[in-house]
Amino acid sequence: MRLLSICAFFLLASCGANISLPGTTVPSVELPQPPEPPKTPDTFVGKHGFLKVSGPRIVDERGEEIQLRGMSLFWSQWSSPFYNEKAVESVKQGFGATVIRAAMGVEMGGYLQDRDTQKALVKRVVDAAVKNDIYVIIDWHDHNAHLHEREAIAFFSEMAETYKNTPNVIFELYNEPIGTPWGQIKRYAENVTAAIREKGANHLVVVGTPMWSQDVDQAAKDPLSDENVAYTLHFYATTHKGSLRNKAQYALDQGIALFVTEFGTTEATGDGYVDLGESERWMAFMDDNKISWANWSLFDKAESASALKPGSSPTGPWGDDRLTTSGAYIKKKILEGSPR
Repeated sequence: MRLLSICAFFLLASCGANISLPGTTVPSVELPQPPEPPKTPDTFVGKHGFLKVSGPRIVDERGEEIQLRGMSLFWSQWSSPFYNEKAVESVKQGFGATVIRAAMGVEMGGYLQDRDTQKALVKRVVDAAVKNDIYVIIDWHDHNAHLHEREAIAFFSEMAETYKNTPNVIFELYNEPIGTPWGQIKRYAENVTAAIREKGANHLVVVGTPMWSQDVDQAAKDPLSDENVAYTLHFYATTHKGSLRNKAQYALDQGIALFVTEFGTTEATGDGYVDLGESERWMAFMDDNKISWANWSLFDKAESASALKPGSSPTGPWGDDRLTTSGAYIKKKILEGSPR
């Protein structure tokens, strides 16, 4: 999301080593294991299992096309109260969502400065998604991820080790590159993806594309070699119209899969006019091409892109009186595509 000015942080991460004083013992800390996902075929994730790419489509483990619809949470460092089990339950039960995105902020007070807190927020959302039988995107929500490759590899290696047997999980490696050329993004993504695969995690990986994840045509001309990678397409309907859809169609025609991990019904700032007419054109495009999507955002900030009105409960449930114009529209579109 681009509504904020971008600050460049060039910080060295601390090594995190345990240091003992003479005569003292530092106890080892065992991380809790993630909940076991339901394995029965009558559950949503139990039916579809691990997701994979097949040409320009995302399919389930049986090879059948699947289109996920859901919500993205806001930057974790500024919306932490919404990173809870009840919120995930409410968006699944009330909206019919089949995917939720944990947008873990990296810069500006996020993971780079507050690693343990941000990581715990993500794990809380992932475990809640597993419990509620929906998919979840672990998003490295960063505009400069290529500058933080070492930290990203450490983070995704841990997530891959923890959730390698959990089919609900999708890894998103780079939210929205700004001025970074595709070649640099690709090298970063190849290195992080390799670290994920080394942990035995064969999950779907989603890679950001140049210029706010809009130049998907550049990725289509030079895709990653990994076979289970989709590419990020972001749009804000009031600002981005037919020319961006044409670019997306070109990418699909070249045989790469797209995933709209974030979009708004508003202007690119996340605020301003809500263009439902253009949003409908985008919805038709995504439906026609079976492109999965997550709407920005499940939050109560006073801006047009928020699904919830200011002061809404961070846990839900949210009645129609708590939904913004965008939130009411998105709820309707999710419900239209919910599994029956």
